Amino acid sequence: VDFCKKFKIKLKNAIVVETGGTKGHGKDYTKIELHEELKKGFGVKVIHSEYGMTELFSQAYSMRNGIFYCPPSMKIMIRDLKDPLKISNTGSGVLNIIDLSNTNTCSFIATNDLGVSYEDGSFEVTGRCDYSEIRGCSLMYHQL
Repeated sequence: VDFCKKFKIKLKNAIVVETGGTKGHGKDYTKIELHEELKKGFGVKVIHSEYGMTELFSQAYSMRNGIFYCPPSMKIMIRDLKDPLKISNTGSGVLNIIDLSNTNTCSFIATNDLGVSYEDGSFEVTGRCDYSEIRGCSLMYHQL
């Protein structure tokens, strides 16, 4: 967002993919606010999203609507917020991720991201668990 505001570059025929919010650096935006700022700043009609993390090999992508789709090697499971042993394929709760592309590392990740998983395997991220640490690749570098 800072880049958009500083340089005012208008992109024609470009695809802009957002990979997360400000991670505590600068103003906090809701996903909708972030996408509006990026659309305005880059002069595009649509912002897409990527969901992934350093611990994963695979990423899920959302085209326009906040609903993410996984590659065949990645699956989202829903963990109950109050009972971590209660897992389901669909519904609302905390996101657990299976990433079979992670070879020679852990293929099963328990996140603190809240979300909804749907029958077709798609999902959306609705927030973070209360009191969970802020996550982001840029934070890891800054904390060294």
